[in-house]
Amino acid sequence: MTATGSEISRKDYIFSITIIGLFFFIFGFVTWLNGILIPFLRTACELNDFQAYFVTFAFYIAYFVMALPSSAVLKKTGFKNGMSVGLWVMAAGALIFIPAATTRTFWLFLTGLFVMGTGLALLQTASNPYITIIGPRESAAKRISMMGIANKFAGAIAPIILASIIMKDSHILEERLAQAADAASRAVILDEMAHRVIMPYIVMTVILILLGLLLKFAHLPEVDTDAEDETVGESITKRKSIWQFPHLLLGVVALFFYVGVEVIAGDTIIRYGQSLNMPMESAKYYTSLTMLSMIVGYLLGIILIPRYLKQGNALKIYTIFGVIFSLGAILIPAEIVFTLPFIDLVTFKSIDLAIPLTVLFVALLGLANAIVWPAIWPLALNGLGKFTKTASAMLIMAIAGGALLPLLYGKLAVNFSTQVAYWLCVPCYLIIMYYAFHGYKVGLKND
Repeated sequence: MTATGSEISRKDYIFSITIIGLFFFIFGFVTWLNGILIPFLRTACELNDFQAYFVTFAFYIAYFVMALPSSAVLKKTGFKNGMSVGLWVMAAGALIFIPAATTRTFWLFLTGLFVMGTGLALLQTASNPYITIIGPRESAAKRISMMGIANKFAGAIAPIILASIIMKDSHILEERLAQAADAASRAVILDEMAHRVIMPYIVMTVILILLGLLLKFAHLPEVDTDAEDETVGESITKRKSIWQFPHLLLGVVALFFYVGVEVIAGDTIIRYGQSLNMPMESAKYYTSLTMLSMIVGYLLGIILIPRYLKQGNALKIYTIFGVIFSLGAILIPAEIVFTLPFIDLVTFKSIDLAIPLTVLFVALLGLANAIVWPAIWPLALNGLGKFTKTASAMLIMAIAGGALLPLLYGKLAVNFSTQVAYWLCVPCYLIIMYYAFHGYKVGLKND
C-alpha cells in the first residue's frame, strides 16, 4: 500500500527517517573512503596524481550510467525493495576488492568502485526523493540536512578507520620503497601494502548483505510520488515531458558542479596535504575536517531552516561562502602552517594536528557545501508530480560531476600545482550561485 507524505503516520514517519538515516550513514562511509584510497592506490599501484583520480571517476561515473536504469528498477520494485537490491550490489563491488588487492590490479579496483557506485546510485535514486516527499516540502532541506549529518559523520570516521589499517607505518613503507634494490623487491613491498585492504572490504561486504536482508523484512511505507503533484501553476500541471521543466534542468547542471566541488574538497585534501610535505599521520585527518565542517553547516541548516531562513536564501549565502573559501585556499601561501587541537574520532584521543592554512580553507569548503544538496533537491523537484522518479534519476546523474571535475583537478595539479588546481572551484560556485539567485524559478511562473 502506498501513501503520500501527508498521509503517513507519525510512527511510520519517525521509523522511516531513522532507516533512511542509516542508509545515509552507509553512503557517507563508503563514499568518503575514496579520500584515503586515492593516496593508497597512488602508492600501491604506482600512479601519478592524474591517474589516481580515476578512483573518483570510476565511483561517480556509475551514478551517471546507472541512474536512469535505477529509476526503471524502482518503478518495478518500489523504494524499499530497490534499496535492498542496491545494498547487495554494493556488497558485490566490495568483494571485487579482494582479487584487485591480491593481484594489485588498478583496473580491478576501479571495477569494484564502479559496481559500488552502481549500488549507491540505486540507493540514492530511492532515498533522496523519499526523504524529500515523506514530510512537508517546506522543511525538506531540514530533513536532508539531518541525513547529511549521518552521511558526513560517517565520512569523518571512515578515512581515519581505513587509514589506520591500510596506511599504518606509511613513513616506514616509503623508506623501504626508497631503499628497494630492484623492481622485484619493490613489488614485494607494494603487494604487502595492497593486501591490507582485503579484510576491511570483506567486513564491509558482510555488513551490506545483512543490511539488505534487514531492510527486506523491515516495515517501510511506500510513498506514492504520482500523487505528489504540486500545483505551481496551470502551465506546470499540463506539461507532458520532463524536458518542459527548465528549473529542473538547471538544477541538474547546478548539482553537477556542486558534486564536483564537494568531491574535490573531500577527496583531494589528503593528497594536497601530502604535496605540501605534511606527514600521513596528520594528512589522514584532513578529510575528516572537511566532513566536520559540513556537519556544522548541516546543523546550522537544521536550526535556521525554515524558521529563520528560507532554504533558497540559505543556498545563496552558502554559495558566496564557497567562492570566498576557494580564494582563500588558492591565494594563502602554502608555507603558513599551524597546529590545531583535534580529537581522533575513532580513538577519542586528543592530538595536535599540523595543518597548512590553505588546507584549512579547503576543509572549510565543507561548510559552504553543506546546504547545497539539501536545498537544490526540493527546489528542483518542485511541481514535478508524476515525473518525480525520472527527475530524481536525472539529479542523481548529475553526480557525474564527482567523476569528471576531480579528474580535471588532477590534470591541473600535474600541469601546474595542487594549489593552483583549486581555481577550478571558483566558476563551479558561480554556476551554483546563479541557480540559487535565479535558476530555481525559471519556468515556474504562468506563461
